[in-house]
Amino acid sequence: MKKIIFTLLTAMAISGCVKKDEYLNNDTKSATAVPASTLFSYAEKQLSDVLATSAYNVNIFRLTAQQWTETTAISESDYDLKLRNVPDGFWNAIYVNVLRNLYEADKLTQADATLSAAQKSNQLAQINILEVYAYAVLVNTFGNIPYTQAVDYTNTTPKYDDASQIYDSLLSRLDDALSKLNTTAPGFNTADLLFNGVNEISSWKKFGNTVKLKVGITLADVEPAKSKLAVEAAAPNALQSNADNVSFNYLTTTPNTNPLWVDQVQGHLIDYVAGATLVDLLNSLNDPRRPAYYTAIDTNANPQSSDVLVYKGGAIGKVNTYNKFSTFSNTIAQPNLPSLLADYSEVEFDLAEAIERGFNVGGTAQQHYINAITASITYWGGSATDISTYLANPKVAYATATGSYKLKIGTQKYISLYNRGYEAWTEIRRLGLVLPLPPNQTSYLNRFTYPITEQNVNQANYSQAAAAIGGDNIATKLFWDKN
Repeated sequence: MKKIIFTLLTAMAISGCVKKDEYLNNDTKSATAVPASTLFSYAEKQLSDVLATSAYNVNIFRLTAQQWTETTAISESDYDLKLRNVPDGFWNAIYVNVLRNLYEADKLTQADATLSAAQKSNQLAQINILEVYAYAVLVNTFGNIPYTQAVDYTNTTPKYDDASQIYDSLLSRLDDALSKLNTTAPGFNTADLLFNGVNEISSWKKFGNTVKLKVGITLADVEPAKSKLAVEAAAPNALQSNADNVSFNYLTTTPNTNPLWVDQVQGHLIDYVAGATLVDLLNSLNDPRRPAYYTAIDTNANPQSSDVLVYKGGAIGKVNTYNKFSTFSNTIAQPNLPSLLADYSEVEFDLAEAIERGFNVGGTAQQHYINAITASITYWGGSATDISTYLANPKVAYATATGSYKLKIGTQKYISLYNRGYEAWTEIRRLGLVLPLPPNQTSYLNRFTYPITEQNVNQANYSQAAAAIGGDNIATKLFWDKN
């Protein structure tokens, strides 16, 4: 991937100049027009950034999924979203940095007469798939959101659309985009930073079908027939192996390093430690991914070289001393750690669930479950022995693990989604996993409350949306959450 520093600049016209001195008013270093490819690249990076960052005022999903917890400033672990206006930060990051740029890229691509019909079709489909991904993230975070009137800045008070109707539209848009991808022509080529022009359109077909699978399976409890149709259509064409994983590949040099590294390593922060919820689960299963996820610590007051190192997580929503608990591993603490947008492991977990729901996707639930765990352990550097030993554990084996299929699949999927806090949080809610509540809460964080700016600037539409979903609070469940 080329080293790219994206800067979007606004051209300004200055009046009252005599013609012979007009050149003095021309900014020769600032762009007066930005090509669609740059806007598309920028949107890809910004989407990856917002899902990868650990900045408290934007992305707290590692905390809501209890993969991590805080040390002294514990507000976010205690579901306090107002102190740092977390909903505003996340909302703006997606709408402004991702969707607005994709909207402009779409307009420019539509108007570009230099593109062949096939390449234009591919580029518009790529934009569409990424927009669907971003809108799904927003719906799964907030519920009803601005959609049909969202990114046109001439309307400063957009209406909120019904979340279930947005989902219908997203599935239709995916079908349209997938039908228009043409493998005989290029798309954005090397400006596509997810695939860098390598097997570009075939890769986007797999990515688009994987997004369709994710959107479809999310509807399973509320609209099973619609879910079945989408899942069965997408399953054969989704990711087929770890080699197909969709990730944004960061560099080892700034400013294109992983935001997590920027936040935690370059920033020398000691704000986060491992969360006891996930660490205790991993310990109970002797999970081979522990060293890839967390650091091991010596709990002896007088450490000796012969002491046994352990993995220990801090209490959720309470003050924790940084040096007494595990933190994120050296694997995670790399500047070029890729940011996964979709992976083969989650596809296989979705297929295992689909089988249990009676969907026709081929195979057995047990085999897809095994495939998913194998893919995850392999991705994190585990060996064949690690995999076979883990799968033989009665607490892990599909036939003997306790609970319903949702609990079996959900538990292992939760583990596999480490460092993908948003996805883990979504699966916790969707599959009905029960996590311990912070001391000051009586409900799990089922959604983000709407941004303060919306309450102030778009009050009428905000009030209508809040009433429609059953109240603007963290306990309100999204339309697909029937657990």
